[in-house]
Amino acid sequence: MSSFFTISLSFLLLFFFINLRSTESAAPTYLYNYCSNATRFAPNSTYQSNLNKLLSSLSSAAAAANNTNGFANATAGQNPPDRAYGLFLCRADVSASTCSDCVAAGTQDILQRCPNQRVSVIWYDECMLRYSNQSIYSVMDTVPSLMMYNTGNISDPTRFAQILGDTMDDIVARASGDESGKKAATAEANFTSLQKLYTLAQCTPDLTASDCNTCLQSVKSNLPSGKQGGRDFSPSCSVRFELYPFYNASAVAAPPPPPSQIPPPPPAPVTRPKGKSNKTTVIIIAVAVPVGVAVVLLFLACCFRRRKAAKTYEVAQGDESGVGDITDVESLQYDLATIQAATDNFSHQNKLGEGGFGEVFQGQLLNGQEIAVKRLSEGSGQGVGEFKNEVVLLAKLQHRNLVRLLGFCLEGEEKILVYEFVPNKSLDYFLFDPDKRRQLDWSRRYKIISGIARGMLYLHEDSRLRIIHRDLKPSNILLDSEMNPKISDFGMARIFGVDQTRAKTNKIVGTFGYLSPEYAMRGQISVKSDVYSFGVLILEIITGKKNSCSFQSDGGENLTGYAWKHWRAGTPLEVLDPSIGDSCSMDEVIRCLHIGLLGVQEDPADRPTMASIVLMLSSHSVKLPQPRRPAFFLQKSMERQLKELKSGESTGGSMPWSINEMSVTEVSPR
Repeated sequence: MSSFFTISLSFLLLFFFINLRSTESAAPTYLYNYCSNATRFAPNSTYQSNLNKLLSSLSSAAAAANNTNGFANATAGQNPPDRAYGLFLCRADVSASTCSDCVAAGTQDILQRCPNQRVSVIWYDECMLRYSNQSIYSVMDTVPSLMMYNTGNISDPTRFAQILGDTMDDIVARASGDESGKKAATAEANFTSLQKLYTLAQCTPDLTASDCNTCLQSVKSNLPSGKQGGRDFSPSCSVRFELYPFYNASAVAAPPPPPSQIPPPPPAPVTRPKGKSNKTTVIIIAVAVPVGVAVVLLFLACCFRRRKAAKTYEVAQGDESGVGDITDVESLQYDLATIQAATDNFSHQNKLGEGGFGEVFQGQLLNGQEIAVKRLSEGSGQGVGEFKNEVVLLAKLQHRNLVRLLGFCLEGEEKILVYEFVPNKSLDYFLFDPDKRRQLDWSRRYKIISGIARGMLYLHEDSRLRIIHRDLKPSNILLDSEMNPKISDFGMARIFGVDQTRAKTNKIVGTFGYLSPEYAMRGQISVKSDVYSFGVLILEIITGKKNSCSFQSDGGENLTGYAWKHWRAGTPLEVLDPSIGDSCSMDEVIRCLHIGLLGVQEDPADRPTMASIVLMLSSHSVKLPQPRRPAFFLQKSMERQLKELKSGESTGGSMPWSINEMSVTEVSPR
């Protein structure tokens, strides 16, 4: 009997270990891959050789015994654009062997799914792997972002949303501040007596705490509502929730319990002399009452402070001008003397340009940091309201494709904004110059289009506020040292509520040629107004021509009409800027032209959202609808409509119209 028991136990243990080993060596669970299609490399090229070395290095790094964080980055090659950059990130709870197996599989799989691509990323349930021909280390990237969800519905969605929101806020904060090296956090919460909520948030450890928080806030906002589970992941971070334990909780450091939940040590037995118990009670009461009152007063003060902050936020969302309380960002305030010293008292030698709202100067702070200073003129259309609007907006917005606000100055009559210095001036400086436009080859133009789209998607859907820019044009697109686009000039931006899709205004602001017809004619504003401007911008980037140009001798055809005519005639490549040459991807050019024409359609409902546009640009497998005839098809028709508008004869009724309300900003460098 004992021998039989021993043999049975041996077989049982053998079965267990075989099953465990087969589970650990199982293929990783594939989720999604992204191939940019922006640039390709030729077979047997230098980049392919560097990429093979890079992937081998990443696989070795994942298998290294000292890799405890499930993360590593590497480079291969010396000279751009053939230098390859890459990294991987394993889910915070997986074992070292699972991480190694996942990365090894990814290095093979990604080459099959994204052949000859210079920029690719692949996601599995257990890990993420990406590479590029540009540096991606310590760079936050939230695009592409993919959401997946469990099809099962929640019985009490309102209560569940509250619990999920609170739990997600907690793990986002903890993951951002995680100093263990993993930049990850998990949490559990009771939903019902029988169901628990399990959540996980994780960033690549190379991100700063601020960038990690921004990334997680972005993907968190995309999670599905009313579902039993969901996840959203991007190249830099991911979040997930389920009603079952999908991770190994013991492998992720749990947070220490709050002080209030730490059980106090048992009190030591105290022997009190008889006759002194009443005196002790009096002393306890004398101490406890003042302490209790102090705690209550402190609690009320905190509630008052939070209520005041919430009130400020509500004003920022609902006010017509979008003006918030500038005291929210007083920590960003510079004194005038500092600005004067940085710009050599606004000297002419430091002047970068002049726009509709004032002058822009280059400066340098005492710490050596270069800045761009926007000094509003006394007679500019941007008053204190617009100034506060831009400060509050930019202080809340953080994205790699938005210009970054460093601070402001408000002293006496001076209203000054301090931005990061963007060295390559603005897009129009290159795009509309016959010589300089040669520096914008197709790969750069495509990168600029994609970057602007990502920035606008952040404004429309992914930021804490819902922003409509209202003045998107080439002069408001700044280019950094690597020609990455940064959207600027938020003085005319409009804040919307989360559930708003459109509104009406009596003040038309923006730039002629980029205004959507429903906004210019009837004052109807929506995110689709920005989509129209973006469509015009794409056409200008492709053609190298301004929308205000005339393409017929009688001035009867503008850029949108010119592009539409060639699209209908089956000659779309005829509109391509000749300075680009033959080095571009014709499919990409035609696809971008297609997207541009979809954006300038007359009916806002026909125009795609920025989320759809980003997907169209990033995935060539997405089928595009056929565009309809663009708005303002003929120049003369447009001029006649505007004359009717100014005379009050249009069908939309009389609309206040003044050239002074129209931005004619043509700032070059900043």
